[in-house]
Amino acid sequence: MRIKLHQTHHTLADFRGILSYLETISVEKEDTLHIFPELFLTGYPLRDLCLTRSFISSYQEFLEEVKKWAKTRKTNEAFLMGGLHYTCDDKGLPLHIKNVIWCAQNGELKDIYTKQLLPNYDIFDEKKYFTEGHENKIFEFKNKQFGLLICEDMWSSSTHNCDPAEKLFSYLKKEKKQIDCLINLSASPYNLGKQEKRIARSTELSKTFGVPFVYVNRVGGEDEILFDGQSFVAQGPDIVLSGKAFKAEIIEFNLTKNLQTASEKYSHLEENTWESLFSPALVTKKKVAELAPWSASDCQEMKEALQFGLQEYAGKTGFNKFTVALSGGMDSALVLTLIRLSLKKGQSLEAIYMPSQYSAGLSYDLSLALCTNLGVPLYTLPIKFYHATIKNNFNDIFGAPLEGLANENIQSRLRGTLLYARSNMINSLVVNTSNKSELAVGYSTLYGDSVGAISLIGDLYKTEVYRLSQYINTLHPGLIPEGIITRPPSAELRENQKDEDSLPPYERLDPMLEGLLSYRLSMKELSDMGFSENELKKVFNLYAKSEYKRNQFCPIIKVKAKSFGFGYRIPITKEQQIYF
Repeated sequence: MRIKLHQTHHTLADFRGILSYLETISVEKEDTLHIFPELFLTGYPLRDLCLTRSFISSYQEFLEEVKKWAKTRKTNEAFLMGGLHYTCDDKGLPLHIKNVIWCAQNGELKDIYTKQLLPNYDIFDEKKYFTEGHENKIFEFKNKQFGLLICEDMWSSSTHNCDPAEKLFSYLKKEKKQIDCLINLSASPYNLGKQEKRIARSTELSKTFGVPFVYVNRVGGEDEILFDGQSFVAQGPDIVLSGKAFKAEIIEFNLTKNLQTASEKYSHLEENTWESLFSPALVTKKKVAELAPWSASDCQEMKEALQFGLQEYAGKTGFNKFTVALSGGMDSALVLTLIRLSLKKGQSLEAIYMPSQYSAGLSYDLSLALCTNLGVPLYTLPIKFYHATIKNNFNDIFGAPLEGLANENIQSRLRGTLLYARSNMINSLVVNTSNKSELAVGYSTLYGDSVGAISLIGDLYKTEVYRLSQYINTLHPGLIPEGIITRPPSAELRENQKDEDSLPPYERLDPMLEGLLSYRLSMKELSDMGFSENELKKVFNLYAKSEYKRNQFCPIIKVKAKSFGFGYRIPITKEQQIYF
């Protein structure tokens, strides 16, 4: 039997596009099972969209069209497609919404399995929307038996009240039955290192059941969340077929009667539970803990993920122009470079350099060198005259000079104002240039350098910004001027300012933040990892006091297991000492 894995890429609620995709699937002469991702018929995550009347009515009308399409298919085909099943009241409002597998077979369309485990952590809040299922399902097609799971159902966890894979295993043992294949329809968000975890769990299940494990994932960027595809087939300990990352494609697999002996006991190693995905990325064997290093393949994966996320956001919000504030520093240089390397036909990119009286001449030289290398136009728009006017006005009106932090922040806010004035002129997407280290400790100006429609590197710590930049220079030697990489980081908002005047060196700050943001490590635990207690107190204090800034920040492309953004929900108004 031929099995086709449809690794699809559609916009949320694009019912016309989804139906068009189904209608273009050619009729097969041999027996063929088509498998699609979780919630293929709607997209994911829908959030409150699935509760709106217009969505519900449009989806129900779309399902009727899918039923008509199903009647046109041959009896040697079956289609397993993720979608929603609504039960509504007499006013058309949903009483229950189920995340199901719809099966198109023999001219009919019916739901045959309901997702049992509804994740309710980090970016997931499925219990708010969906009603869970309780029954396992063995789907029969052309004398072959298929076990069905939807995404989370494959993961064991101490927080769930059941393990659907274990329930299925126990049922098969009790009834002395055997399946031919285990199938998982997924809409699994991306983060660095997650594919290895998926494969580890899938090969574990394949060996346990003694059958191939087929994993089908969607592709797409939905605001800050990325879906990477990378569908695969596991056969015992081996991956016999795999899909590309961040690209739609159809993968074919021939299922043969080559069953292995199933295990006597169900297996779920602790390192293959979903909790393991949120372990801090720290190396703790040294005197002082460090961030886990990135390999070249990690850097390449990260580069592809960030560029894909940017293009998804721009495309789905209707932008083909990009504007970046260039400072001569590392963060803005990496952002500009990533955008330039991702540009498609018909897109354009510009950089704006906005020096103040404190900007070094080297900053302009390095900005110009970078733009020359990239072939990006650079516009210089000085702020020192605007700044001087504001200082004079404040002194005249309030009878006091504009000094200290207020004087620093006004410079950053002037840049934000000018940046968006330019954006309004040409209808361009302003891309934010802040990194995760800055966001964690509030080292940015609200409505200043924190502005932007989307944050490209807001999930990268500062040391990772340097690592990715160095990697890009191995692919394109000298593309990012070495002077940008080697100069000490500075906001250039006062004379001779350096980041280390206000913060611990990033080599120490970043692992502290990783431990803190994982929600697993207290100040005492980080102190036991070799970090200075005084530095920890300073960092924890900065983190606690800057929640209001993060709360107003733009969407951040999520590339880590734990990120600021939709999956991070901390109150602003709380007792600050809770962290100490």
